[in-house]
Parts: sequence; structure tokens; C-alpha cells
Amino acid sequence: QVQLVESGGGLVQAEGSLRLSCAASGRTFTGSTMGWFRQAPGKQRELVAHITSGGSTNYADSVKGRFTISRDNAKNTVYLQMSALKPEDTAVYYCAAQRIGKNEYAYWGQGTQVTVSS
Repeated sequence: QVQLVESGGGLVQAEGSLRLSCAASGRTFTGSTMGWFRQAPGKQRELVAHITSGGSTNYADSVKGRFTISRDNAKNTVYLQMSALKPEDTAVYYCAAQRIGKNEYAYWGQGTQVTVSS
């Protein structure tokens, strides 16, 4: 059974940093694109960043220059380093694995809350 488990969320002050981790189990995703999404209250889920099997990355305009996605295939884990956080970054952050379409993924984590106070 495939599981994606996010960790690293929490409460942080504006301009602070957090690193989210997503550990996959049940199969490896070495050859798959993995991504991070977020959903704020009352808003639709949106892509934050993705990273391909080859290491190419893509970011939402709102996080470019502040967030960095990376992966450790040996650990079957993907990370999201978030810096210069803003209150508008407050959301539940979800990890996703194996992209099957635009912003469509086969597997999703349960999410981790990130709250940025002003």
C-alpha cells in the first residue's frame, strides 16, 4: 500500500522558514514527478512546485525565489524548503506523487498545516 506522509508543518512568524518533508512508502517514485500543493481556507488547491525524475523544477509565481523543492531518491523523499514566509502562505500543504496529467497525481498525502503569523 502506497503512503505519502508529510511532516515539518507548524506555526511560524512572517519572514521565517520551514522545511516540509514527504516520505513515500510502498513503492519507489524514482521515475516519477512529485509535487507540493496547498489549499488555503475558502480557496482551491493550487500547485506550489513540482520536480521531475530528472530534477527539473517548476514553481508557482507566488513562491519563486522563496521556496525550493528537492528530492532524495535514496530516501524516497521529497522536500519543500520555504523561506521568507508570508501570511498568505498559510494553508494545508499536500505532497503528491506520480503525475498523470496537468496537476493530476496518482497518490496524495494527508497534508500538513502551515500557519504564518504577521
